Amino acid sequence: MASPDQDVVPDVPAFDKDGVQLTVDDAIATVTLTNPAKRNAQSPALWRALAEAGRLLPGSVRVVVLRAEGKSFSAGLDRQAFTPEGFDGEPSFVDLARGGDAELDATIAEYQEGFTWWRRSDIVSIAAVQGHAIGAGFQLALACDLRVVADDVQFAMRETSLGLVPDLTGTHPLVGLVGYARALEICATGRFVHAEEAVSTGLANVAVPADQLAEAVRDLASAILAAPRDAVIETKALLRGASDRDYEEQRTAERAAQARRLRDLAGVGE
Repeated sequence: MASPDQDVVPDVPAFDKDGVQLTVDDAIATVTLTNPAKRNAQSPALWRALAEAGRLLPGSVRVVVLRAEGKSFSAGLDRQAFTPEGFDGEPSFVDLARGGDAELDATIAEYQEGFTWWRRSDIVSIAAVQGHAIGAGFQLALACDLRVVADDVQFAMRETSLGLVPDLTGTHPLVGLVGYARALEICATGRFVHAEEAVSTGLANVAVPADQLAEAVRDLASAILAAPRDAVIETKALLRGASDRDYEEQRTAERAAQARRLRDLAGVGE
């Protein structure tokens, strides 16, 4: 066993594939987009890597930080997707359009899997977003529970202007955060949403100077970890389900959750 005064060996990436890296440091996991030369443009291979990173999370993880190397969080879908040949080894858009309904639906569902696990009840996910977060990049940030942004952030949903729709799970959280009318306007116009508006509308939790982004995320993660894990899990479940319950149903859910907490704290829980 290493003595306390010995140098600590840096964490070795548990996963590093197709522009996605996963590292784990006790209760905090970090997922990093690692292709800054292409502004972390996205592809089906990257989406599968994101899904795999979620499956590899150990049970000790309580907070997952999503970050990106370079000046842009993610400039969205790699433009190669719009060429006739598409990506090597992947069906092109034309191939998808010519396939059957079930095949097309299954393919899009597979792509979405890289965006769905971030809201799992047993973790809190934080997106650290700088520079451009466009289209699929915007939706990836929306997939997380919380967003800390740099003051140079530029969100935009460009799918509609390309004749498409946002289909990587971004529409539900966007409406939940900013409301239907503003979400429609953001998507239909494809305009940029900058840091001040992002915070004022609830799209971002906080905006900080770009050189303070990592520190702000660390502080938020530490504050979350300071609370007992099971209390955070129960609270997250209560809040996530609140919009689907009426007032009386939410009161009932609160009572049931508190009963579980009290019994657990008293040592008589299941």
